Formats: sequence, structure tokens, C-alpha cells
Amino acid sequence: MNAHSNPGAATIRQGFPIVGMTCASCVRRVEKSIANVTGVASASVNLATESAEVAFSGQPNPMAVVAAIKDAGYDVPAESTEIQIVGMSCASCVRRVELAIVAVPGVLKASVNLATESATVESLAGMTPLAAIDAAIRKAGYEPRRVDEASGAASTDSREEARGRELSRLKRDLGIAAALTLPIFVLEMGSHAIPALHHWLLMNVGQQALYIAFFILATIVQFGPGLRFYKKGVPALLRLAPDMNSLVVLGSSAAWAYSVVATFAPWVLPAGTVNVYYEASAVIITLILLGRLLEAKAKGRTSEAIKRLMGLQAKSARVERNGEFVDVALEEVAVGDVLQVRPGDKVPVDGIVLSGSSFVDEAMISGEPVPVSKGEGAEVVGGTINKTGSFTYRATKVGADTLLAQIIRMVETAQGSKLPIQALVDKVTAWFVPAVMAAATLTFLAWLTFGPEPAVTFALVNAVAVLIIACPCAMGLATPTSIMVGTGRAAEIGVLFRNGEALQSLKSVEVVALDKTGTLTAGKPVMTDLEVAGGFDRAEVLALVAAVEAQSEHPVAAAIVAAAREEGLVLGAVDAFEAVPGFGVSAVVDGRRVAVGADRYLSRLGIEVAVFADIAAQMGRKAKTPLYAAIDGKLAVAIAVSDPVKPTTPQAIRALHEMGLKVAMITGDNRRTAEAIAAQLGIDEVVAEVLPDGKVDAVKRLRAGGRTVAFVGDGINDAPALAKADVGVAIGTGTDVAIESADVVLMSGDLLGVTNAIALSKATIGNIRQNLFWAFAYNASLIPVAAGVLYPVSGTLLSPMLAAGAMALSSVFVLGNAMRLKRFQAPARAVAAGAPSLAPAE
Repeated sequence: MNAHSNPGAATIRQGFPIVGMTCASCVRRVEKSIANVTGVASASVNLATESAEVAFSGQPNPMAVVAAIKDAGYDVPAESTEIQIVGMSCASCVRRVELAIVAVPGVLKASVNLATESATVESLAGMTPLAAIDAAIRKAGYEPRRVDEASGAASTDSREEARGRELSRLKRDLGIAAALTLPIFVLEMGSHAIPALHHWLLMNVGQQALYIAFFILATIVQFGPGLRFYKKGVPALLRLAPDMNSLVVLGSSAAWAYSVVATFAPWVLPAGTVNVYYEASAVIITLILLGRLLEAKAKGRTSEAIKRLMGLQAKSARVERNGEFVDVALEEVAVGDVLQVRPGDKVPVDGIVLSGSSFVDEAMISGEPVPVSKGEGAEVVGGTINKTGSFTYRATKVGADTLLAQIIRMVETAQGSKLPIQALVDKVTAWFVPAVMAAATLTFLAWLTFGPEPAVTFALVNAVAVLIIACPCAMGLATPTSIMVGTGRAAEIGVLFRNGEALQSLKSVEVVALDKTGTLTAGKPVMTDLEVAGGFDRAEVLALVAAVEAQSEHPVAAAIVAAAREEGLVLGAVDAFEAVPGFGVSAVVDGRRVAVGADRYLSRLGIEVAVFADIAAQMGRKAKTPLYAAIDGKLAVAIAVSDPVKPTTPQAIRALHEMGLKVAMITGDNRRTAEAIAAQLGIDEVVAEVLPDGKVDAVKRLRAGGRTVAFVGDGINDAPALAKADVGVAIGTGTDVAIESADVVLMSGDLLGVTNAIALSKATIGNIRQNLFWAFAYNASLIPVAAGVLYPVSGTLLSPMLAAGAMALSSVFVLGNAMRLKRFQAPARAVAAGAPSLAPAE
């Protein structure tokens, strides 16, 4: 038995799948590693089934076991499931559902989101029956509904239908409650405000008849529209796990029950305490229903970004069938199909243009309103809008594989995630409702013991006010609503947050490290300079050099060939081609001997390049690589090829500096070239001559001194550095591997997106802090007021009706504040050279 175990505790067994074991020594290593985990009584590992059977002496700790297996060098496959949960109403519900799910054997982690009314559950692959998770949710008092990931749109539609039905029920219940509450409120409050009305009612109706009328109306409100609170609140109380509904039930029922006793058995109450509070019980129910309705409407608006993204999907496509184009449902399009897009059509799925040309509005993925030219060989994205021309293209990705479907999944994942800041809220709400009930009890006892007469009345009213005002709805909504609106707005401006942690971490970044090729630069070399020696014709020389370079696979050669073809030059026939690795190439073109290469190659051939010394130096200072060509043994030309800096890169770096950030460049280029680019762009730090596998070490060096680093890259070799950085930012036009390794994806491929992502991160976290401050400050300040601490000083008491109104207002305030993020404007936009880099935000 493990030294850490408790012999007296009950043993709980749990299985763990393990990947990567190959022999008996693997088994021993895993068993030894698991045995060292606190609370593990024994561990048995089976190589044939690739699993471990672990016995816990006491409360299981599956995450610790998984960590131990991974520390031993093996992996534990996990799967993620999303579950819709019906019936949650406040932050305490969230905490209760999470604890219930995590207690299921095989569940590693559960994250419940009140705003999306969903749970993301991470569990051991194949080891956790979904029925067990559903049963745990039901036992906690809520109803689970499975989300079908294969048909995300359908599940979203059904979710919207469910929300619509709940909204209709809330409107109906609120209408009934308001109609029945209004007469009670007007007559009761009117009697207090207008003595003549009070006298008339007593003389013509009678106090007992009035009380009975109030009883009938208030009872219908209490157990008609108010029944929803009893259905959730009473079972929660019986489980000793009270929630917001429990507070409403206790508060309104106390006011109603006291009034019933005063109406039908007044002799039971002490002299001077026979009062009715039907208006309080009815108004509490009505105002809280109003708050729920406003919350439901606002919650629906927080997910508008997802709805808009869903709306971008085309409903049908024109597909080639038997030699002609016919309209088919989008679901019938398959990879390899040829599709036709006409002016004004939505592009149905992702693909590559075969024929025709047009301009396509890609604002949905880039955030940029300027249409992009598309011709043969160009990539098109499903959901974008064709403008003027028409074209045919071949489908390369359909259904869940399209870029739009991936964007929707990323946004949904980000909206459902939790920020580290939420941990504080979870800790507070875990004990908040029981603490409120204790505070209400103490309030009742204090007023009953020390209060003025009628003490019972004061005790009841103030205890009810404490119960009602302290509902933690606003706490539960403070963080998730801001995340939903913020990440949705981010998607609209071309920034995708893949998880909530990145949304919080990005605002604290101090250093932005940029990969050079494909991030700072276009990633594709182009010919920038062509200096011809005396006696040679420019077009003839370029045609001869391009003909030789056409035989080479090198990117620099491709740039020269592309330049010649852009000028419409005809390339001659090539003979006797020879490549000298590290030096250059030579060949005979139309009878003329042409040699192309670095200065060392021409020196090797006995040809001096000193005549171009000044020009070569200028090229080097601009981070351009000079090449030379000789024709028939004579120096003919100096050519500069470089990977050009993207047009918006200087503007983006200026914008980052204006935000107070340091900018670093990580590149495999030689230091001289790297320093030249850094000087040209105003980059603060340079890490040069980095091998592809050395970028992780470069990120570690930049993090020295505790600095928070965001790494921006686009290539396969950037994936480890993206994963290692505090925040990995992938250029969306890069490779899928880089995008999968990143925390944030910039769909436009534009560095200005980094500035926008950081600005949005700061705006969202600031919004969350405002919400949390309001939620906590509201409760911290008003609970004592509701308890009556101001009464000895100023005679101020907070009626249960005002408490109900204030409680509803707090949630509406939090939701309204989160909605302000929808107006966030991207601070950095592409502008003409020399224009200001930052546009004012709204």
C-alpha cells in the first residue's frame, strides 16, 4: 500500500487509458509514477489493454494521476463533450453543476458557463459513460441536453428555439403576475399614501374583505407565475444546496405566509403585529420575473456574433452535374465538385478557382471591406460574397472542414471558456448563498431581540429584504457575458481567440516577438532591383538570366523568372545547365554563355564585380540579397532579390510602440541582414541566425526577467514557439499546424491584427472588472442596508419590493455593460503611408 494512502478510508477504483507503452518496463514505470500520487492505494497497469486500474483511498484525484502518467513519458487520451444545461439561474448553480460533473469517475475537468447555459466536459476517452454525467447533472437539480457537434447549426437552432420558448413563457408569466399584482400594489400603497382612500376602503369594502381579495390575487401570483421558483428552489433546499431560486422562495413565501396568518388567524400573532405583506410577496415575484425576462433578452443578444456567422453560410450551391450546372443543397456538395459562382452569390464552400475572375468581399474573415481580386489558381472561402464577375472553382473543403465552420467552432469554444479571473468568483459563490441565508437568519434574530415594536414585523421585513437583494445573478453573469460579446466582436474584426486564457493573458504582454518570413514579410521573394552594366540591354539581360534560373527550384530563381514573365519577356532555349551548390548556376541560352550567382561565384570564374560595389552596399543596408550575372564572360548585371516587408508592417510596429510594448524579431537570417531590417522597421530586439528548432529557446531568452511574451508566426516551424510563448498568435494565412498551436488567430494575415487583439483584450478584461466590481460592491453595500444597519442612524429601511427591484437591476446593469463591447472599434487600420497609425476608438 502507498505510504500516502489512508487505510481506514473506502477504496474507489477508476480506470485510465494510456498511450505509448511498448514493453514491461513501461508498465513498471507507469505503476511507480502513479503509486507516488497522494491518495492512491494501488495501481495495476495492463500492457495488453493499454490501461491502468487505480484504487484511491478516499476522494479520487484523476488529474494528479493523469499528470503522473504524463510525467512518466506517456499520454492519457481525453475527449471533450459539450452539454446544454437547462435550469441554471445564478453563479451558485454554475458551481454546483461543476462539482457534480467533476465527481463522476473519469471526468478530468468541467467548465460551466451561465451565459451560454452549457458545460464543456473533459473526460478520459472511452472511460466515462455520458449517461453518468447526465445523471449527475439531474441529481444536482438541472436538465442536460446533448449538443451534436456534427450538426452545429442544427444544435444552435434548437438552442435558439428553446430560448424562444422560455422567453415566451417568461412574457406570459410576467404578464399574469403584473396584472394580478397591480391592484394589490395600488390599493395597499395608495392606502398608505392617501388617507382618504384608506378610509373609503375600510368603510365600503372592509379590512377583512380587502385582505381576502389580496390573499386570492397574491396566492395566484405565488403559485402560478411563481411556481417556477418553487420547482427549482425547494429541491435545492432539500439537498442542502440552496440557490437563487431558494432565496426567492424563502423571501416571498415568508412574506406571503406571514400575511396568510395575519388574515385568517390573527390571534396567533403578538398584539400590534397583525399586518399583511401580500404586496411584497407579489411584487417580489413580479420584479424578479421582469429581471429574468430582461436577462433572457440580453443573453440572446450576447450570442449574436455566432448567429451572424451562421447566417453567412450559403443555403445552396450551383454544382456541375452531367455537364451542366444545377442548384443543389449545400449539404450535397462534395470535395472535388466543380461549382459556379455568379455576381452577387455567396461562395458556398472553400476551393480553388478554375476559370473566370472576379472581386470577392472577404470582410467576414479579414475584417477588411476592400474586395479581393480572384483569378485562376486563387483560393476562395465559403461564406464570402462575390461582387462583379463570375467564375468556376473546385471544392477543396466542405461541411465542418470549411474555414467558416472552423471559425464558428473557435468562437463557440472561446465563448464557452473560463478566464483565470473567474476562479475568484467561483470561490466566493461556493459559500455565498448559504452565507446570505445565515445573514438573513441573524437579521431576523437581531431585530426580534433588539428591535422596536412590532419586533416580529421588523424582523420579517428585514430578513426578507436580505434574502432577496443578495441574489448572486450578477456575479455569475459578470465574466461570461463579457467573454461572449468580446470574442464575438473580435471575430467580426478578424481576430479569433481560441481560448479564454489568451483573452486575459494578452492584455499583460510586454514583448511581442515576430517571426520574420511570412509574418513581417510577405514570405515570397520578389526581384526589387536590376542594375545593368554599360553596353547591355535591360530586357535582353533579364530574359537570358530568367531562362537560366527557370531551371532552378530555388525561391530566388522563381522571383527572377516571375519578374521576367510579368514584363512579357520570352525565355530562350537552355542547354548545358550546371548548378554549383552554394555558388550559382550557368547555362547556354540561344548560343550565349550565362552565369548567375553570388560574388564568390563570379570571382571563381575570374570576373570582377567591383564596379557594382557601391550598389551592392546599398542593397545590403536595405536587407536585400545581391546577385550577379555574366554574359559571355562579361559582367552584365547586379540583381537584388528580397522578401518584401508587408505594406502594413511599419504601421503595425509603430502602433505596438504607441501601446508601450517592446517588439522583437526572431529570424534565421544572418545578423547583418536582420539588423538592417530591424533598423528599417524600428524593431527593439533582434534574435538572428536562429535554426528552425531554436525558436523555442529564443522565446525563453525573451522571457528572461519575468517578461510576458506573445509570439507571432505562420509556419510549421513556428508551432513549438507558438505553444511555448505566454500567448501564441498565428497569422491566419499561414499553415494549419501553426494555427492549431496558437491561442489567437489573425484571419487577415495582417500584423495590425496583433494591435487590435491586444486592444480588444484590454477592453474585455476592463469590462469584466467593471462587472465584477459592480456585482461585488452591490452585494457588499446593500446587504447591510437591507439588514437595517442604517435604521439606528437615519431610520432607513429597505423594503423587500425595493430589494427585488435592485436585484433585477444589478443583473441588467452587468449585461448592459457587457453589451458595450459590441461597439468596440479596431484601433489600428491599414492607412496610406505616412498617415497616423491609430484611429480613435468609439
